[in-house]
Amino acid sequence: MLRGKTVVLGVSGSIAAYKIAYLASSLQKLHADVQVIMTRNATQFITPVTFESLTGNKCMVDTFDRNFQFSVEHVALAKKADIFMLAPATANVIAKAAYGLADDMLTTTFLACKCPKYIAPAMNTQMYDNPVTQDNLKRCRDFGMHVIDPSVGYLACGDTGAGKMPEPSVLLDYIIHEIGYPKDLVGKKILVTAGPTREALDPVRYLTNHSTGKMGYAIARVASCRGADVTLVTGPTELEKPRFVEVVPVESARDMFKTMIPISWEQDAVIKAAAVADYRPAQVSQEKLKKKDEELSLVLERTDDILAYLGQHKREGQFLCGFSMETENLVENSRTKLIKKNLDMVVANNLKVEGAGFGTDTNVVTLITREEEISLGKLTKEEVADRILTKIFL
Repeated sequence: MLRGKTVVLGVSGSIAAYKIAYLASSLQKLHADVQVIMTRNATQFITPVTFESLTGNKCMVDTFDRNFQFSVEHVALAKKADIFMLAPATANVIAKAAYGLADDMLTTTFLACKCPKYIAPAMNTQMYDNPVTQDNLKRCRDFGMHVIDPSVGYLACGDTGAGKMPEPSVLLDYIIHEIGYPKDLVGKKILVTAGPTREALDPVRYLTNHSTGKMGYAIARVASCRGADVTLVTGPTELEKPRFVEVVPVESARDMFKTMIPISWEQDAVIKAAAVADYRPAQVSQEKLKKKDEELSLVLERTDDILAYLGQHKREGQFLCGFSMETENLVENSRTKLIKKNLDMVVANNLKVEGAGFGTDTNVVTLITREEEISLGKLTKEEVADRILTKIFL
């Protein structure tokens, strides 16, 4: 994902410095070229050797270090960088960044960089809340730097409050969002539905399905990374809500219908990856259901065919994409759904294929339009999401 990208990590003197080792390792696994610069104070918390072992690159500390191939090193690295993340950022180094001070290798390179710059503060709550620090952070933002809000929690000093550096996974999300994908969907509005719905039988029982929401969440994340304005309408899931996306939680299929229909009117594309708990059409007749469970029948009568409604009310220029899960006659059944519900594309996958279906991190799908069928091999759900979005917009 980050192959060919150079990520510069600036590590200053905070106890949170050890966490950046996890970030460096994660970036390396995504094939990024990871360059680490440390202040001298940072080396009191974690050694440069740790970062050199993780990244395969020399960790720079001394501006006048001669132990590397000759170049004006801070300028050369500044030109090469695709993103510079200052994390953990102490109150001291934030003050330097705010006023353009360059008295060591880290701040010199930071000042020379023209790439996007991100600052992740890490300090005592009183230091963070101090008006001087807040003014420095505002000054950084005014100069176009991105400041990642710190977490609230128990700090190393024993206090509890704001000032805790976000976890490495959060910092990684910011990096991927900035440089992981080309911003070729800027200006596009996309509505994605994801996850299961729950249809209440009574205050205790409900109907649902095995959907985890992973595919829909992957589409929302990738679309956002590619620059789109994304709204995610999601049923109940165990997944962490994606950053940089407007998330609207719902419970039932009727909730989803009532929530997403008004939103859909303004969207360039609607991608329905939700597995709505609507069992009306299939195995058991309504008559048998009434005999078996009158409450169940009433629940089913309340559900709506969201895709069919969207297809009937599709506005000019809007792209509708649905999902189809089949155990047999994959293409035929999915194409019937495409035509019947007036969709532009159906993403079909066979639940019997290894690596496809609910709960997996991969998927095996076929993209079906009125003109063609494109079978994709086994891919991660993020890769599938990327291919779906490319097919829709490019």
